Amino acid sequence: MKIDTQIIGYLLLTGFVSFFLGLIIHRLIVNRRLKISQKNARAILDEATAQAEEEKRKGELTAKDFLLKARAEFEQESKDRREEIAIKEKRLLQREDNLDKKVEIIDMKEKDVEEKLSIIADREASTKSKEDQVNNIIQKEKESLEKISGMTREEAKRALVVKMIEEAKIEAATDYKRLVTAMTEKAEKEAKKIIGLAIQRTCVDHTVESTCSVVNLPSDELKGRIIGREGRNVRAFEMATGVDVIIDDTPGAVILSSFDKVRREVARISLEQLIADGRIHPGRIEEVVEKVKSEIEEVIKEAGSEAAFELGIHDLDLELIKLVGRLKYRTSYGQNILQHSKEVAALMGIIAAELKLDQKLAKRIGLLHDVGKAVTHDVEGGHAIISMELAKKYNENDSVCHALGAHHGDIEPKTLMAILVQACDAISASRPGARREEIESYLKRLENLEAIANSFKGVEKSYAIQAGREVRVIVQPQEVSDEESVILARDITKKIQNELQYPGQIKATVIRETRHVEFAK
Repeated sequence: MKIDTQIIGYLLLTGFVSFFLGLIIHRLIVNRRLKISQKNARAILDEATAQAEEEKRKGELTAKDFLLKARAEFEQESKDRREEIAIKEKRLLQREDNLDKKVEIIDMKEKDVEEKLSIIADREASTKSKEDQVNNIIQKEKESLEKISGMTREEAKRALVVKMIEEAKIEAATDYKRLVTAMTEKAEKEAKKIIGLAIQRTCVDHTVESTCSVVNLPSDELKGRIIGREGRNVRAFEMATGVDVIIDDTPGAVILSSFDKVRREVARISLEQLIADGRIHPGRIEEVVEKVKSEIEEVIKEAGSEAAFELGIHDLDLELIKLVGRLKYRTSYGQNILQHSKEVAALMGIIAAELKLDQKLAKRIGLLHDVGKAVTHDVEGGHAIISMELAKKYNENDSVCHALGAHHGDIEPKTLMAILVQACDAISASRPGARREEIESYLKRLENLEAIANSFKGVEKSYAIQAGREVRVIVQPQEVSDEESVILARDITKKIQNELQYPGQIKATVIRETRHVEFAK
């Protein structure tokens, strides 16, 4: 029992000693690690401090470079500004010098003008004095002449007036006879001139309306591309299409001019396709024009076929169908020829049915009666005879050919169908609305004629009469004298010539009437 107690004490002592030794060793290890950590921390701190110093030094260098660069830029900018200011100052000084010189010149001119005005005033005074002297001399001479002649001034004036009237009558009769003789000799020449002028003025509106097409452009820059280098594109286009291309100052538009509407339509579609495609050069132009020509031929053929189908005509020659289709691109006085032909055919069919005539034959004649207009650009002669020759060429029967040739009286009509086509052609052409543009142009011309006459001072009323060949102008007698009415008539005709387009000639008659009314009581 005593031994166990000693062992336990020994073990306890050993445990305490081990505990204290472990505690001491742990503290030594901790202290050592602490010293190492402190050493590492100092090393890291020193390294961070060194890096911070390096970054600081680099930042200072960068800042110095930036400041130097900014200073150099500022100095350069200041130098440029100073030079610019110096140039402007120099210009201002030059302007001041110029203004000073101009002021001196103006002063000199004012002085010169004042001197001339003074001279003119002196001359006016001298002239007035001389005028008074001349008037006194003339008055004395008149008194002397009255004493010598034994006549007063009024008596001498009346005698002189009577003598002048007699001499004027003799001269007027002589001049009238001479003028009548000259006008008689030149009557034929003047008549031809008037007819030519009438034809020229009548065709203007119709020509512009029937021979031009307008192609709109997205921008005016395309005009240069259409013309091409040294004009090669526009020349190639004109040669390929046979139309004239007019490129002027009209914004966003190009004008195509040709009497042949088929060519003009080919040119219009081709140019629109070239503009949309963007590739405009001679090779591409020829390719597009050929393609559009074939398309237009198909359109023409379809138009002719549709017209024949609508009217129930099914055995027309293919070439006649194409010619009928070409009438889609022809007009007469603003009326489309294909629509006119279809209308004439429909009218003839209706009337033929009422008269118990061959309705199909009537429609056939009505559709073909103006087919010659499809080739009048290429064949000489009237379109009625051309229509008859074409019908014979494509094996139409004799009654059709005769009616086509006689529908304008070129040959004597011998059948009811020939007379019927004449009547239906006149009905279609003259019905209200068929040629509305021509009627509107005529009415507008009459309105403009009266407006021109009314624009003059002293005119009370004006009337356009004789289908616009004469304008009657009634003036206020208190404002326009007999002599002034002659000048007024001339001024009205001049203004009409300058502002209106019209066939033949227009007569302007100015009427001035003075009435004096008294009543007997």
